Amino acid sequence: MILVVCPNPSIDTYAQMECMKFGEPNRFINIQEFPGGKGVHVALALQEMGSKVSLLGFWAGPNGEWVKSQCKNHGIDVGGISLSGNTRKCYTIRSTDKQLDHTEFLEPGPKMDIQSFEAFKELFAEKIKQAQLVIISGSWPLESAENSCQELVKLCNQNQIDVILDCTGVQLQKAIQENITALHLNENEYNETNNMMPNELKSVSMLALTKGKDGLELISSEGIIEGRVTLSKVISTVGSGDCLTAGLGFSLINNKDIQDHARFAVAFGAANCLRAELGMLYKEDVKKLLHIIEIKEKKYAR
Repeated sequence: MILVVCPNPSIDTYAQMECMKFGEPNRFINIQEFPGGKGVHVALALQEMGSKVSLLGFWAGPNGEWVKSQCKNHGIDVGGISLSGNTRKCYTIRSTDKQLDHTEFLEPGPKMDIQSFEAFKELFAEKIKQAQLVIISGSWPLESAENSCQELVKLCNQNQIDVILDCTGVQLQKAIQENITALHLNENEYNETNNMMPNELKSVSMLALTKGKDGLELISSEGIIEGRVTLSKVISTVGSGDCLTAGLGFSLINNKDIQDHARFAVAFGAANCLRAELGMLYKEDVKKLLHIIEIKEKKYAR
């Protein structure tokens, strides 16, 4: 079983509007809602590919119940802790106005309290006993302790469970004081972390560095594996990084070759771009893409 943690789930919303008029009322023409949050996307991708998945998160109010129900409808085992307030909504604007198109508006979401995190940590400690791999993906609720992610990684290390991280900021800075099997960062996130070079990430066995259309660099002690694919059409890139994280986790469970890890990661991420649903992929797309992923090895080793 792969245990996925989504600290800060959301309702991801496509909101269509013609233009933005500042200082005036703006009306959405149409909205589409999807279960979201980075960890939710990871869990949905793994479930679609046939992995046994368990999802833990912090859920709040009617929005949180809706996200949970959507995940359960996809056959995912869902658990976690309830917080006060309401799970956030994240809006992606769709517009013919190129400057406005894909603008995002993100609600703050619920706040964390110490008691809720301690209850979550107890639940997590029980769940990892059944897990082959843990993936912790996404931001954390407001007022979370800076070492929240680190505490979960510690438990993984104590139980000798591989862990993949996809997070940034202070949660990442604390977490990498522990041993990390794999870390996913996109190029902007990598630059925001003060250009941490692979040599400095001594606790991270594998760094998955994504560069948008330029693909993936998978950096480890074995060297750098580049993976990329050219798509004739991209419908939406929202959630593609999360699906890439899922692909890396899927391969770590099912394959041993680092080139396969890169191939599956890129195929998962690219498959997400072929569909309109936010943060979703389809197994048939992944299977087709696996055969056309370009893999190149660089002569570099940490």
